[in-house]
Amino acid sequence: MTDAITVGGLETYLACPRQYEFAHVYGLAGDDDAEADRIDLLRRAICAALEADPTEPDALVETARTRLAALWDDHDERFHSRAQRRHERRVLEATLRAYADRVGLEHARGVERLRAAAEGDPELVGPGRTLSCTVSAPVAESEPGDGTDADPGGEKTIEANVDYVYAAESSIVAVRFVPTLAPLGLLRYRSEWDGDVETLFADHFDPDADVFEPSPIAALFETAVVLDGLRGLRDRLGLERRTCRYVRIPLADRSGTSVNWVRNSVEASLEIVDLTDVYVDHHTYGMTHEHRNATVDGRLERVVGRLISGAFDPSDRWERIERRICPRCEYAVCCQERIEREVRFDG
Repeated sequence: MTDAITVGGLETYLACPRQYEFAHVYGLAGDDDAEADRIDLLRRAICAALEADPTEPDALVETARTRLAALWDDHDERFHSRAQRRHERRVLEATLRAYADRVGLEHARGVERLRAAAEGDPELVGPGRTLSCTVSAPVAESEPGDGTDADPGGEKTIEANVDYVYAAESSIVAVRFVPTLAPLGLLRYRSEWDGDVETLFADHFDPDADVFEPSPIAALFETAVVLDGLRGLRDRLGLERRTCRYVRIPLADRSGTSVNWVRNSVEASLEIVDLTDVYVDHHTYGMTHEHRNATVDGRLERVVGRLISGAFDPSDRWERIERRICPRCEYAVCCQERIEREVRFDG
């Protein structure tokens, strides 16, 4: 296991520790994700346009479209027809236009403002711009039969990838492109930590509560990592007075796409979510004057402690994992817990 743990790995571990073991310890490759590949083309095209310092939305779209065309020519995804391939490209181009009209030029100018304030930082735009934080992982508490080996704990680095960082008024904002916002669950529709989100977080880790929401919990962990990494970047750039924020932008949410099959045209809209406020605990903010959450940060340390100790036995949450994760797990055919449930002998 490498020293650095990714937030993607954390989400896998929250969903199923055994799945994490197969994917990140043994390095077993999963299936290819065609949608993720298309999103990668789009993020690379947008990042190229942001680097070009466009002066108007049309210029941003044209630069991104030119880059996308070159990437699309080399894209070898299998479609059932040429018509589908043309349609999927029109969807990507419509998403580019929606991004440019909604926030593209504003964010491009924000990148340049931040670069000017920092006297030039070539790593503001990705894709794959890594932000990281260091957590003090406690010694994992070993339980009989839970697969946990003794571990001394210690400091561990957690990494998160964002696509670019820009300046907005008095803040530094990190942006990550994602396929959809659906994995956020409740977080998508709330604007503060107090209340429903705090309860969801507590209930997910309560063995007596019938709540299992690994993706929203992982999003809160990711927000903690990104904001801590942003604070480090901010301080290195000498911009200590700025606050830090984290935003997700979906690029494959078909609910915001409308198709006119007669005119062969596609229109798209974007819903953008700022995860900062839903993560921030106002009590912690009042104590530190930073966008932090002591509850989330403390739980993140404990989860990392269990992960690095090798606690991959999913038995304590198996019923929930079997119901929610197993049906779409790529490693079900080699999972001992799954096989034991599927294959039983009488007598």
